[in-house]
Amino acid sequence: MYFSKVEICGVNTSKLETLSEEEKRELLSLAAKGDEKARDRLIMGNLRLVLSIVQRFSGRGDSPDDLFQVGCIGLMKAIDNFNTELDVRFSTYAVPMIIGEVRRYLRDNNSIRVSRSLRDLAYKALSVREKLLKTESGEPSVNRICAELEKEGVKCEPAEVAEALEAIVEPVSLYDPVYSDGSSDCIYVMDQIKDENNTEEKCLEELALHESFKKLTDREKGILQLRFYRGKTQMEIADEIGISQAQVSRLEKSALQRMKKDLT
Repeated sequence: MYFSKVEICGVNTSKLETLSEEEKRELLSLAAKGDEKARDRLIMGNLRLVLSIVQRFSGRGDSPDDLFQVGCIGLMKAIDNFNTELDVRFSTYAVPMIIGEVRRYLRDNNSIRVSRSLRDLAYKALSVREKLLKTESGEPSVNRICAELEKEGVKCEPAEVAEALEAIVEPVSLYDPVYSDGSSDCIYVMDQIKDENNTEEKCLEELALHESFKKLTDREKGILQLRFYRGKTQMEIADEIGISQAQVSRLEKSALQRMKKDLT
């Protein structure tokens, strides 16, 4: 899935509208008052944002159309829940909402298949474990369970038993509650996990980079996409778009300098 993809979910991505911050603010205020036309325009005006986010999840084998639709659900939730009284850009609020919606979809649709033989071994091991718990003190080791299974005619290795027992454990969701005191404040698994590679600062940096990229001319955008997303040389780009290599070099350098200025 690339920036150059023309159609996704029946939407021509090359003709998507881009809204200014002032337009977004005005439309958000109208949408908050129940203006459906303003809400619809907000959705259409932010589809490029959805597209840029779902591209991060490409290459996993999931349908680009499905991911795009799920991202749009996150966008609509962001529109419906955005507080226009806060001094926050809409995109800053919407990006985590869209990412969260896509990640929930991927989590819920990621079925882990366990082979029948591995599952059968796991259930036999669980049965032996229950028997040992009734006759012995303490949790039986994998080696102990394996020895009992062999007495019952089941050929196995401790490593196989450990793998089988691990395979049937229900995956823990990041949204499973860890602690709740009965109020609306609840601690979830995701609250206990730190991701060094996906910090709020990095998310904001990527968002700023995206906003800066939108300010470039179509030719500059095309050159940077070919250069850095598709790995083409300046000479290859020059041949493809019909200008000299020197012109490609100047346009690339100028675009990068302007983007750098925006980010500093």
